Amino acid sequence: MATPGPVTSEASLEPSKAPVIEGFSPTLYSKPESFKEKFIRKVRENPVVPIGCLATATALGYGLYCFHKGHSRRSQLMMRTRIAAQGFTIAAILVGLVVTSMKSRP
Repeated sequence: MATPGPVTSEASLEPSKAPVIEGFSPTLYSKPESFKEKFIRKVRENPVVPIGCLATATALGYGLYCFHKGHSRRSQLMMRTRIAAQGFTIAAILVGLVVTSMKSRP
């Protein structure tokens, strides 16, 4: 195993500056994004995830409404629909991750 060379003043860490790592850019964007801009960018990158989240929330809301009204059969159906929508959302997230990682490869 090779021993590390001497530390020069250039390579020493300064607390006031971020370390420079060759080939690494901490941010891809030149300016900080607001919450709204980031949300819109993420929805454009993977539009299926918000649809799955909305379907999950709708099934949950309607299922709770049916439970409150005493329609137990419909409530059970909506809870099963909610589980399916959650599975769809997780699958959409995973597919989005795979697609994003494939795009970033050279």
